[in-house]
Parts: sequence; C-alpha cells; structure tokens
Amino acid sequence: MSQEKPAKGEPEGPRKTPEPSGVDLARVALRAAKEQARARGDAAQQKKQARRGGLRSGARADGRDPLPLGSAINRLITERGWETPAAVGGVMGRWPQIVGDDLAKHCVPQKYDEDERVLTVQCDSTAWATQLRLMAPQLVARLNEDLGHGTVRLLKVLGPGGPAHRFGPLRAPGSTGPGDTYG
Repeated sequence: MSQEKPAKGEPEGPRKTPEPSGVDLARVALRAAKEQARARGDAAQQKKQARRGGLRSGARADGRDPLPLGSAINRLITERGWETPAAVGGVMGRWPQIVGDDLAKHCVPQKYDEDERVLTVQCDSTAWATQLRLMAPQLVARLNEDLGHGTVRLLKVLGPGGPAHRFGPLRAPGSTGPGDTYG
C-alpha cells in the first residue's frame, strides 16, 4: 500500500473537510428532533391501539390517512434539505417579477450552483449582458432579500453564443470562426 506525499505547501496529515455552518447544524438538529418526536408519537399511538384491540378505522385522523399534495411535497422538501434549491427554482419561475419585464425579455437564468452559490444568467446581446453586470450588486441583494441572506453570492452573466462556423473554405485550423469575438 503506497501513501501519497502532500504537494508543496500543503500540511501533512489527513485533509479536513469544512465544518458545517450554524444554519446547517440547526437544520440537522431540527430534523433529528422532529424524527424523535414522531417516533415517540408513533410508539404512544401503537400502545393505544394495542389496548383497544388493534387497528381500527374511524372518523378521527390517524397516521394512515392520505396527505394533501402540497403538504406531502413540503414535507419531502424539508426532510431532504431541498429548501434552497426549491426557493431558487421558484425565483427562476418568477424572474420577470424580480428583474422587470424589459430585462426578463433579454436575460434568462440558466442554472444555480448550490455549492458556490452562483446564479448563471444568459443574455441575448452583449449590451444586455453589460447592463446586467452593472446591475448585479442590486440584483444579488434583491435575490438574497427574497431567498434568505447568502443564498446567492455571485451573479455570473453570460453573453450571447454565436453560431458555430465549423466548415468552409476560409476556416483556419484551430479557429472557432467569427464566433470567437462574441460575448
């Protein structure tokens, strides 16, 4: 078994993974407390049913009743820790209300990187890309106001993608064609 030596400048020993932040720790603690409370409630319910003579159907709600769709989805989002991606997805759906109709016609959100907290936006012209880059600090502040502090750290603005000119008699090897000046 061979052991790799650390690169220059790296400390020896095992690499440390980043510690979870306070919000992450609180989310994990809340989820654990909910699961423990649910387990205690289920155990008490089973004791009651055993005393009554088993499972019975009745007019009162019990754990076997179906959930409304909205409640089931909200429970799933909370249990899996998908609050931030779901909120960002909602922002992408409400993009015209957040940035305004004029900007929304020319700039579309493409993706959100949850690890880096970067929202990528594609614009249809370099002029609109420049305009959005100038407005980026205000837009990031507006998004964080809507989603929660620190959800979006950076707005990455992409210009238009030019057409792919791959064939033709005047193409130089290694060149991307006239599209290399776009963006």
